[in-house]
Amino acid sequence: MLCRISSAGRSSAKLIAPLGCLVSRQKHTLPDLPYDYGALEPHINAEIMQLHHSKHHATYVNNLNVAEEKYKEALAKGDVTAQVSLQPALKFNGGGHINHTIFWTNLSPNGGGEPKGEFMEAIKRDFGSFANFKEKLTAVSVGVQGSGWGWLGYNKEQGRLQIAACANQDPLEGTTGLIPLLGIDVWEHAYYLQYKNVRPDYLKAIWNVINWENVSSRYASCKK
Repeated sequence: MLCRISSAGRSSAKLIAPLGCLVSRQKHTLPDLPYDYGALEPHINAEIMQLHHSKHHATYVNNLNVAEEKYKEALAKGDVTAQVSLQPALKFNGGGHINHTIFWTNLSPNGGGEPKGEFMEAIKRDFGSFANFKEKLTAVSVGVQGSGWGWLGYNKEQGRLQIAACANQDPLEGTTGLIPLLGIDVWEHAYYLQYKNVRPDYLKAIWNVINWENVSSRYASCKK
């Protein structure tokens, strides 16, 4: 479970945290978007953004707080069975909170184009070219069965960028060890109202609002 997730989108929190964290933890809150709901139009419309942020993400936050409170009670009672039974709720809602907190900052009305500097050089080193990287991440995201996420992460042990997919709301770092840099939400609630069931059209559009400054900053931070 999570100790705390900051609104800045830090995702280094682990799903399994020191138990003492729950004793004096602060409740998780829905982070504000750094732009208006309609700021990403025409690529992602305002209705999608409003529902996605104020309804879906808010639900993950609320359910995470409830699950953590129940877990705290189970700890106090020494009820191991209850602790185990709460793990799926903690993983799903905690992951949903982590993933969306990153996702909002990965997007910008001033996004699109291509990254620059050291991060761009890393993309060329690990994927051959930006076009190859874009094609591979798109393909992985299109290929997610059902609901989930396509990710660009950083493999700290190998010192390289890596593409991965996660099912449902499984958080990238907590399930693969990769540090999340760029996440693409391919749950239908992220695009259905605008793109219906044509996920490839949504994925083609989202590249126009990717905040490469944010992604590059994440890359620089995880290398320190």
